[in-house]
Amino acid sequence: MKAKLLLPIVCMLPMVANAAIPYRVEQIKMPAPQTPTGLDSEAYARNHRFYVGGMYNFTMWQDFTDDNNVSINGKNTSSFEAMVGLRIFDTFRTELNYQRTNAEWNALSFSGDTFMLNAIWDARIDNIYRIFRSQMIVPYVGVGAGLSWNSADDGIKLDKKIAPVAAALAGLGIEFNEYFALDFGYRYFYMFNPGTDAVKDLAPAAHQFRAGARISF
Repeated sequence: MKAKLLLPIVCMLPMVANAAIPYRVEQIKMPAPQTPTGLDSEAYARNHRFYVGGMYNFTMWQDFTDDNNVSINGKNTSSFEAMVGLRIFDTFRTELNYQRTNAEWNALSFSGDTFMLNAIWDARIDNIYRIFRSQMIVPYVGVGAGLSWNSADDGIKLDKKIAPVAAALAGLGIEFNEYFALDFGYRYFYMFNPGTDAVKDLAPAAHQFRAGARISF
């Protein structure tokens, strides 16, 4: 009888031994989340994503000659604009501009409310290569496109009240600190034919010299 009980007991010994071994929880180390070090491509943009500003524009309208050899001489005008900007990276930003357009040639003149969306590339040295965090002189280039809602003066008729516009720009920002900067620039402004009855196929184009300021937040 004892021999019959001995065999089952011997068979159960490995199971009892395994049950006595405590379970071990294996800890898998996950990579720690990386915290921005201030040396990445958004070190400045992350802290100052938005900015607002204003500009004064001195505009030199170019002469124009249509297919019938009717020529008009461009005049110089002044205007102001407001801007709201969004920084994507330290070296790239988008900017929405509103300007009151005043255009004059001889006896022909018209004005418009012009909205443009610009893509601007800043020649900012990436933070990873900087000796110091800030960079005071920041050149930039950009392109823009938008629409102008125009109205003519002195009885001139416009076939198209809304005309597309395009621009190429370049300039220099002087950043006195991380919040305030002066902006000096040049913009070539082009408006597609607004359809005047005085001059056929008029395509207003101008050289604009700009000065203003930006506030970042």
